[in-house]
Amino acid sequence: MRSTGAGGGGTAVSTAPTASTVSTASTAPASAPPDYAEVVRKGVAEHDRLFPQVAALGCASARPSPTTGATATESPDWWAAKHAENSMYKQMAVLSAVDRCRGEAHSKRIADAVRARAGAPLTEEDVRGLLASLGYPAGSVQLQVAGGEVSFEVSVPGAGPCVAGRLGKPVTVEAHGYYLDGGCTEPKGGH
Repeated sequence: MRSTGAGGGGTAVSTAPTASTVSTASTAPASAPPDYAEVVRKGVAEHDRLFPQVAALGCASARPSPTTGATATESPDWWAAKHAENSMYKQMAVLSAVDRCRGEAHSKRIADAVRARAGAPLTEEDVRGLLASLGYPAGSVQLQVAGGEVSFEVSVPGAGPCVAGRLGKPVTVEAHGYYLDGGCTEPKGGH
């Protein structure tokens, strides 16, 4: 019940829904959540259409490399643990064998194109144009310039992963997973 008027002395008005005011949309069944496997399949198909050279490498059949389990022999360092907790926003998703294969192929492709343009240092516009000529849409590229050196982050369209590069001496280009806070660019901040 809601009252109207000054000092609460007004007329009581009912706000409870009646059969005539209930929307039929609220009684409609909820739509099914998206099929994750189908979303991934479509993303990979889009990637393979955009980057047939990478698709031809057969990354879909990549197998994980064997890992050795690390054992802790020392007591935990509380300071290191606290620092790690404070830096959790910088953690990246671990790349699967398929994503690692795909990321390394994109890294090599970009690094080869940069090295082919040996000579004068590349400007921000040069890098933007180079990445566009390789098929990376402008919306998937982040550029930074520090000390006259251009660096970039590319979110590979369709299937991912991220590819980061620093165009200094030497040129470095490598793949990595998405940051857990989202995106390919290292988040700023923390606590």
